[in-house]
Amino acid sequence: MERSRRDLLKTVAALTLASGIPGRAARAQQPIRVGFSIAQTGPIAGGGQAALVALRMWADDVNARGGLLGRRLELVVYDDQGNPSMTPGIYAKLIDVDKVDLLIAPYGTVPTAPLLPLARQRKLLLMGNFSFQVNARVQHDMWFNNAPWNDASSWSEGFFRIGQAQGARTIAFLAADNEFAQNLAGGARQLAKQAGLTAVYDQSYPPSTVEFSPLVRGIRAARSEMVFVASYPADSAAIVRSVREIGVGATVKIFGGGMVGLQYTPIMENLGAALNGIVNYNTYVPGAKYEGIDDFLQRYSRRAAEARVDALGYYLTPFAYAIGQLLEQAVRGTGTLDHARLSQYLRTNEMKTIVGPVRYRRDGEWANPRILTTQFQGVRDKDIEQFRKPGVQVILHPGSQENGTLRAPFEAARA
Repeated sequence: MERSRRDLLKTVAALTLASGIPGRAARAQQPIRVGFSIAQTGPIAGGGQAALVALRMWADDVNARGGLLGRRLELVVYDDQGNPSMTPGIYAKLIDVDKVDLLIAPYGTVPTAPLLPLARQRKLLLMGNFSFQVNARVQHDMWFNNAPWNDASSWSEGFFRIGQAQGARTIAFLAADNEFAQNLAGGARQLAKQAGLTAVYDQSYPPSTVEFSPLVRGIRAARSEMVFVASYPADSAAIVRSVREIGVGATVKIFGGGMVGLQYTPIMENLGAALNGIVNYNTYVPGAKYEGIDDFLQRYSRRAAEARVDALGYYLTPFAYAIGQLLEQAVRGTGTLDHARLSQYLRTNEMKTIVGPVRYRRDGEWANPRILTTQFQGVRDKDIEQFRKPGVQVILHPGSQENGTLRAPFEAARA
């Protein structure tokens, strides 16, 4: 009798395992859930919406290849509006309620910054999405930012080299009063000091500022030779319009530096010829050489048309797709979803992506940054197609990607 009962229990256990209900095999068939928030509305929604298309492309590509670890991939996404007050609550929900397996940070520095302490406390891998120096103080060892910079030097080096080559000795700073802009401007001030430049104007402005004419007049009155601006998209567009109306004076040799938004297709198309002469950081423009990026951009353009988002997607979308590639390679390389093992893999291996090979520093930033410094030249009004061709955004730095020469001084380059 006892033996029959044992045999029956063994048979039931075997059937349960084979059928996958409700044990381990059933869980193994559930999708791998990747959770994140991203700005789909709000001031940085232009980049967020485009990045979301790219991440969905990656998930579709993975699933077309049979998934990861034999499981389909599923994205769990919320709109954070680019608002840092929303992201801690969203990520607590992703972790505790949605039970996601992997996490990607929001797009941008400001909404990401509040999450590093949470990720460190929970010992969770967090893939960064175009933030800047958010881990400098927290030092979370499971943070891996996917962005082609690592510090202010890597971001602004080209701008300062170009200015110095023009013989500049003075500089003006204009920066938004938020974490991203202040981090960037702080690093730029250090570079200016190292270069022996004298700051003749240094002003921060509240993120709610909409009228920049007084600030532009202040820059003009300071008669600086370089103007470094650290701004978010709406600010950048408003500053360009004010500069077009008022001008910054004949002494300015180069203007720009850290203006987010001037890489977004809708903003470029809207500003048109007002962009001419601006020297700014960038991540990709036609003429830059990265293996695999052309095929991605062709596929993205079709998806972008369907989603009615940034038609070109040069600035952010290849890097958003590359976040997925990094995660995918770590999961395949380790055969697990364990965050500690995935982090170790990311920390010790160089990975191939459509934005080039990526290897990480100890702080979770790229070991080898690849920022482009470009100048708008010959831009016409209301012509999106011009931005698909090399030469409208001329690459001035680094030398390995250079495809044109600087037009200066700034007032002459604006013509």
